[in-house]
Amino acid sequence: MRRSLLFVLLISLFACSKNEAQVVKVNTQLPPLQFRYLALGDSYTIGTAIGPEKAYPQIFADSLRQEPEVDSVLVQVIAQNGWTTADLQNGINTAQPDSNFNLVTILIGVNNQYQRRSITEYENEFGLLLQQAIAFADGDSSRVLVISIPDWGVSPAGAGNRALIAGQIDNFNAAQEQIAREQGVRFIDITTLSRSALNDPSLIASDGLHFSAKMQRQWLELLYPHLVASLKF
Repeated sequence: MRRSLLFVLLISLFACSKNEAQVVKVNTQLPPLQFRYLALGDSYTIGTAIGPEKAYPQIFADSLRQEPEVDSVLVQVIAQNGWTTADLQNGINTAQPDSNFNLVTILIGVNNQYQRRSITEYENEFGLLLQQAIAFADGDSSRVLVISIPDWGVSPAGAGNRALIAGQIDNFNAAQEQIAREQGVRFIDITTLSRSALNDPSLIASDGLHFSAKMQRQWLELLYPHLVASLKF
């Protein structure tokens, strides 16, 4: 966007007749960029077993901070280990975030599946959460990204019921993808990538249930172009 503005100004300059004495001054001292990112979620969002500094929201923010034009990146995370959609709603009610975020992501639902909550309940609660996420992005659905639920069944903790867990996770993801489509929000699949941990123990955290920092980095590599595309300033 900044390059486009400069390009338009330069075109205007060269469009002036050579015979004209008019001088057009171009201000190249553009203000630094300041980004505000809200991450809504659960254990995956806060990096349970590996630390929040190794989870996708923070490593994304750290990547942005390396850009020379970026002055600051504020990250607000509303997430806790074990949260369902209802828990996330309560967390939002407590935190009361404002409505001027450049980017909002939401990853929620694994604990609905784990606690055997119904798909119907999930659809109702997730739909309301997504409406709020859009409101936090100043009503712009293109600033919001829905991230699919990883498949914890590939971990040692899920070894006894992998097929059942995978099927249920797929059902929850199908429900949230449909809701995202209805509300004009992009849905990004990281579930397929999470399943590669079945044959790679380094992608599982030391607790034998959550995913490792290496997996979080792989998620971010997949998410990064979508996150950047969703940024608005």
